[in-house]
Amino acid sequence: MTKRQPKLLDVLIFHLRRASRSLTKCRHSSRCVGFLLLLCSGSVAIAALPAPVAQALNEAGIPETAVSLLVQPLTDARPGLEHRADVAQNPASVMKLLTTYAGLEMLGPAYVWKTDALAGGPVEKGVLRGNLYIKGYGDPRLTVEQFWLLLKRIRAAGVREIGGDVIFDASYFAPLNYNPADFDDKPYRAYNAGPGALLINYNAVNINLVADAAAKNARVWVEPAFAGLNLVNHVKLDNSACGDWKERLSLKIDAEGLGRRVELSGNFSTGCGEKNYPLSFFGHQDFARGLFLDLWREMGGKLRGQVRAGEAPPEVARLARLESPTLSEVIRDINKWSNNVMARQLYLTLGAEATGAPATPDKSFAAVGKWLAGKGLNFPELTIENGTGLSRTERISARHLADLLLIAGKSPLMPEFVASLPLTAIDGTMKKRFRDEPLAGQAHIKTGTLTGVKTLAGYVLDKNGRLFVVVFLVNHEHAGLAQAAEDALMLWVYDGAQ
Repeated sequence: MTKRQPKLLDVLIFHLRRASRSLTKCRHSSRCVGFLLLLCSGSVAIAALPAPVAQALNEAGIPETAVSLLVQPLTDARPGLEHRADVAQNPASVMKLLTTYAGLEMLGPAYVWKTDALAGGPVEKGVLRGNLYIKGYGDPRLTVEQFWLLLKRIRAAGVREIGGDVIFDASYFAPLNYNPADFDDKPYRAYNAGPGALLINYNAVNINLVADAAAKNARVWVEPAFAGLNLVNHVKLDNSACGDWKERLSLKIDAEGLGRRVELSGNFSTGCGEKNYPLSFFGHQDFARGLFLDLWREMGGKLRGQVRAGEAPPEVARLARLESPTLSEVIRDINKWSNNVMARQLYLTLGAEATGAPATPDKSFAAVGKWLAGKGLNFPELTIENGTGLSRTERISARHLADLLLIAGKSPLMPEFVASLPLTAIDGTMKKRFRDEPLAGQAHIKTGTLTGVKTLAGYVLDKNGRLFVVVFLVNHEHAGLAQAAEDALMLWVYDGAQ
């Protein structure tokens, strides 16, 4: 035996003897294990899965060899529970934790993105004698309302007529060879929209469906509605269960010049009430063009030239500028609602801000690696494709994800970061979980789901006020059935803290 082994054994025996009276009162084996875990935290880590977790995995047909997990009190130096914690796993959307926390530290919580309107000539008697350039810098939340505000500011600068062209400058991000169908062959789903330096409204429209039982039809309309977007409604109303209502609809998209003809057909249940279906079927430039023309005309503006892509020359003067919400606000949208498009924008911004434009995924990966090294973190298994987790190649281990959460939990930026995570039974993707249970409002948890992947990571406050980092990663063909095991782990942590 080495010198370290007797010392470790002595510590364990000491804690077991001191806890003997409490252990005799345990009614549930899972609670006893939780009690032992916490007694030995910082000295010994339990390798066996808690009984409720093991049972839930067994019932789901998921072998323990497909699972990686780590549980560690925020104040302890070592994990209390770990299982295959060093195995590189696909994290799905919990990868956004790395992207958003890196963003907070590298850019700062008050960072804002800018979108500029630039004049290619003088403004004389309301006429811009030259081109109007609109240059984007990757704003993740440039919504229709925000874009409208930018155009209003151009009008306020005295421009009622544009004598040249309107040129959209998206050069802050390098062009990507991106196909929205590559991930899951659903190119029109909004989550598959690609990034862009001038990305308006996530490059998506919302198709709204309302079951009108009195009229015996499904009313359908689109927002934003603009020239070049022709929506044809063939949806029929029925009385079936609402269920997975999107799968009962079908789309046919045809190009009409620079516009799109969208035929929506299928069935919609009276039990669905009102639903919103975000879709992306325009290229970035076509979307921006159609929206600009409609909004500019609504404002009474005139345009002599065309709307096209290009780059602004360095000597042009700024007419107006729009700033995004702060980064601390933006990451709330990213994490609470798992917004892939916004996370892509943030990830690319990290590289551009670190080493200069144009942004590329390689620059961002290098910037994140340098930042991790500066914090004394070495994640050799880390693989990042786009920073969102919407990927088949991204990888991280449970241990290193926990290391990140431990550092974040002790950081001055902890309030901004933790507040961005969904709160159990309260909001975001955790709104419907643990309702009317003791864990309601007690955990900030980011979840992730892909075909064959089910994950969660975040912070759980136990019933005695002790804060734990929890990471649970499942990569298996039955991963979609792992939610019961996830819930069992979180309840075990909440109930086992002493």
